Amino acid sequence: MPLPPAPSRRAALLAPEAYDVTARPGKAATTATAAEAADAISSAPEVATPAARTTARKAAAERTASLQVVSSIAPATPTTTAERTATRSTRAEPAAPVESRSPARKAPARTTAASAAAAAPAVAAPMVAAAPSASRSKRSKSQGPTKLFVLDTNVLLHDPTSLFRFEEHDIFLPMIVLEELDGHKKGMTEVARNGRQTSRSLDALAGVQGADIGRGLKLDSTGQRAAGGCLYFQTAPLDYSLPTSLPQGKADNQILGVVEALRKEHAPREVVLVSKDINMRVKARALGLNAEDYQNDKTLEDGDLLYAGVLALPPDFWAKSGKNVESWQSGAHTYYRIGGPIVPQLMINQFVYFEAPGEPSLFARVSEIREKTAVLQTLKDYGSAKHAVWGVTTRNREQNYAMNLLMDPDIDFVTLTGTAGTGKTLLALAAGLTQVLDDRRYTEIIMTRATVSVGEDIGFLPGTEEEKMGPWMGALDDNLEFLAKGDGGNAGEWGRAATNELIRSRIKIKSMNFMRGRTFLNKYVIIDEAQNLTPKQMKTLITRAGPGTKIICMGNLAQIDTPYLTEGSSGLTYAVDRFKGWPHSGHITLARGERSRLADFASEVL
Repeated sequence: MPLPPAPSRRAALLAPEAYDVTARPGKAATTATAAEAADAISSAPEVATPAARTTARKAAAERTASLQVVSSIAPATPTTTAERTATRSTRAEPAAPVESRSPARKAPARTTAASAAAAAPAVAAPMVAAAPSASRSKRSKSQGPTKLFVLDTNVLLHDPTSLFRFEEHDIFLPMIVLEELDGHKKGMTEVARNGRQTSRSLDALAGVQGADIGRGLKLDSTGQRAAGGCLYFQTAPLDYSLPTSLPQGKADNQILGVVEALRKEHAPREVVLVSKDINMRVKARALGLNAEDYQNDKTLEDGDLLYAGVLALPPDFWAKSGKNVESWQSGAHTYYRIGGPIVPQLMINQFVYFEAPGEPSLFARVSEIREKTAVLQTLKDYGSAKHAVWGVTTRNREQNYAMNLLMDPDIDFVTLTGTAGTGKTLLALAAGLTQVLDDRRYTEIIMTRATVSVGEDIGFLPGTEEEKMGPWMGALDDNLEFLAKGDGGNAGEWGRAATNELIRSRIKIKSMNFMRGRTFLNKYVIIDEAQNLTPKQMKTLITRAGPGTKIICMGNLAQIDTPYLTEGSSGLTYAVDRFKGWPHSGHITLARGERSRLADFASEVL
């Protein structure tokens, strides 16, 4: 096998990229003799000037001597890629590129004189800079270039932990953002609390020993290991120019100016504005600036991906799995142990159904999942009159699924979603009244909701807490009127009045503003209009549950009235996604409206 070319003046004439070509396996290049080096020198094309020729000959002779010494004391081939990279990047003298042509790098085919002459202009470039650039390219390929994110004030007020949500990227805070944070720190609202939490986080980062604001604060210095970047503050005025149509004194425009100045200063590094304000992002893009929404608070990118709680079995389910299904009876339920490729798709307390002409139908709930098998438990039919709950019978498949969850004492947390008129509140109230007044499973019903109005606020309301919450609880009154009418039968006016009094004595209406620090024992808690809650508010409410308490969250994700909340970032979506698969929770999306034909048609066409 031919030897690779010996170190020669030709090596000094090649461009730095030539050293990254893989080589043929062969003997070590360091065994090249001085005679071969001399032959190579004499066969190489002449350099333009005598001084350049003399310099090239001396460099080649020094490289040959150094290679011979190295070959006598150490193996010529680096053992690992890391060693080869370190060898090439740490040597400052011109010998570094020659070592990269060792057999471990597979020396290229012998370079002809014409190709060496074509590469001659590379002599003017500094040879020492080639190695660091190679190491930088390897690092950027493995990790990618880091970005510089400029945060708007509303991001910090929306999520005070957003400082630590950008992984290895850096964060820049304009001075006007700190000024706006200071203006929002007073008060007892959620925004004020988030502003104070953000200020405390910034103070903790700046107070770390050895922290230097001028050089950037390490975001992982306070224990947030997921954040690998640095936090930079605006410590000096920045030079930027914006269109005259944008008022210079407005805070949003000052932030846009900072982004523009940083883009010019740090080019070609990507500078991105992160804002929850849609108009802010539109203005930034109109100015040619990169702008993004804050994505970390979104549980799902698309509301259609939300867990529905129901799975239809394939049409050939019985044909493929019927012979291998194990079944048994226990109490009023029948159990089926199934296997096959359908098992990995199932979750605990997920409902499955099979409907096909000429085949036995199956409506069941997943009660157990093991490695390759799952156990299905048949359901109780609440659609029949003998199983009516407080006079209410279910009218479709999804309502029956929901009632099975609401009446199961082993289920502590139930989420119900669906359009207007699907029966969410009615089913929850009927199940609650039955378990409070008849079964005595819970002591009382507690009902609350987010007080977010659809239109203009009507101002302060008089009276006690329950009286103030009265106008928000119109849905409760409507459903209680229906339930009392169905349960009273022909008891007459006095009987209906007594029933209403009894029902209302067991239902407490509470405001969310006073939930902090409370613990509910053996309560049946209904959270209505939960789509208007933030994930933090949802966590606050659910963590109020004490022993024996059941919580039902209901909402319509198509009717969100809270600013800055979407289907993907709603607290209801957050709860559904986090609780799916937990053995003591269940979720159902009610698909068909049962309020009236007018309401159903309006939900579809409006």
